[in-house]
Amino acid sequence: MTQKSLPIGAPILALCELSEGQEADFFALLTEKQELKTRDGKPYHRVTFRDARREVGFPIWCDSPLAESCRAEWAPGSFYKMRAVLRQTTYGAQLEIKKIRLVEDGDKKDGFHPMMCQPASRFDPVEMFAELINLVESKIANKPLRKLVADILEQHREQLLVWPAAKRNHHAFVSGFLEHTLNVARNSAFLAEKYAELYCNLDPPLSIDLVIAGATLHDIGKLRELETNPGGTEYSVSGMLIGHVLQGRDIVREVAAGRKIDPDLLLRLEHIIVAHQRLPEWGSPKPPMIIEAMIVHHADDLDAKLQMIVCAFEAESANGPLTSKRNPMNQQFYRGAKKD
Repeated sequence: MTQKSLPIGAPILALCELSEGQEADFFALLTEKQELKTRDGKPYHRVTFRDARREVGFPIWCDSPLAESCRAEWAPGSFYKMRAVLRQTTYGAQLEIKKIRLVEDGDKKDGFHPMMCQPASRFDPVEMFAELINLVESKIANKPLRKLVADILEQHREQLLVWPAAKRNHHAFVSGFLEHTLNVARNSAFLAEKYAELYCNLDPPLSIDLVIAGATLHDIGKLRELETNPGGTEYSVSGMLIGHVLQGRDIVREVAAGRKIDPDLLLRLEHIIVAHQRLPEWGSPKPPMIIEAMIVHHADDLDAKLQMIVCAFEAESANGPLTSKRNPMNQQFYRGAKKD
């Protein structure tokens, strides 16, 4: 590997912190290496490095001092410590690499962690988990249902603290699952309380317990649908073949087995999970057929779509009043006139 050690001298920063012309040491994940040819038929590689908030793709030309090590040694999915200068070109940001090597165990003392190159929630996952547990414990009056939901969360606590909500599109980052689930549970609880008051004579009455339980567990099957690694998120085999909707119902059934829970209440909870996507093309075999399921569906859909809009704003520099259509919703969004 090129340059086994990096001497002391340059500051250790994050790739996303580098400004134009700045030289620094930093850690980055090699996400892609393509072997291509120029118009003249000369081979070169296009490589892409990233950390949690910046991705830089650029060529390694065949006459570069790094060309041979790039061809023979650089492996996508591996972490590297490098010394480089960030250059802004007509083709976008590029890295002028001075030194590079694979990450070593000793780099942990300088702040390296395998998850550091993945985007992460802005919120503390331990605090989010505690708030979600508190919501369940304080808002669900039915004791067997409350214990079922709390037990499922506690059994999967370590996984929940880091899990993304998706491979792409919305909350697709470390702890994104918790951020999304907490938002949906909060909003569902608010809506359930308002509509239970508004339709106080409904028969059967709107169940706030059921709404909160369903909102908390609506995506729990993603713990089986998705697999994570330092390089990102992928679908598991069962995720590809079955999906998170049915696997979420499976988790609830497995934990509920042998417990004294009202069968109709359990059936309704399963229905919320099965119906929360609403449409077959989105993965739901059944549409929402109870009020509680409808509340959870719309709270879920709203939170996902709002996060997509936020990402659309953040993904592009504010050069005009409208974003492009390059976002999961395939539409433009108005950010407003640029302020001086």
